[in-house]
Amino acid sequence: MTHTVTARRPCLKRGWSPLNIVLMIAGFIIFWPLGLAMIAWIIWGDEMGRMFSDVKAQFRGAACAAPFSAAASGRTGNLAFDEYRTAELKRLAEERRKLEEMRAEFEGFVAELRRAKDQEEFKRFMANYQARTDAAQDDSGAEEAAAKGTRKGRKSGKKDA
Repeated sequence: MTHTVTARRPCLKRGWSPLNIVLMIAGFIIFWPLGLAMIAWIIWGDEMGRMFSDVKAQFRGAACAAPFSAAASGRTGNLAFDEYRTAELKRLAEERRKLEEMRAEFEGFVAELRRAKDQEEFKRFMANYQARTDAAQDDSGAEEAAAKGTRKGRKSGKKDA
């Protein structure tokens, strides 16, 4: 069985080829950052390709090695430093727990203050509302009494006449 290897031929080669120049001009016409990206590709195309492959290789290597490395387990190899770091992490975790409890308590306090303020405002509103409705009823009651008195006076005036 024979395997043929086909070389990968990039569509765009680095340099000032006619295709690159046309694409750069089209990029500037369509959207100016595309033209700038094309200039960057023409100037630094090969270097960027190598840089990206190096970065990919580093990530692949780190991902494969990380589960079995000492760094992934949190150990440095220096026992004194590892003990110090463990103690500090425990202290920081305790401090974080205390801060979270304090934050939750403060949120409860603020919520209670808001509830008390809302309750006070509602009571003030209800008192004002009751006062307005009572005053309106007193005024309408007085107007009705005056209107009844006027009607009686007219009726009695007619009877007398």
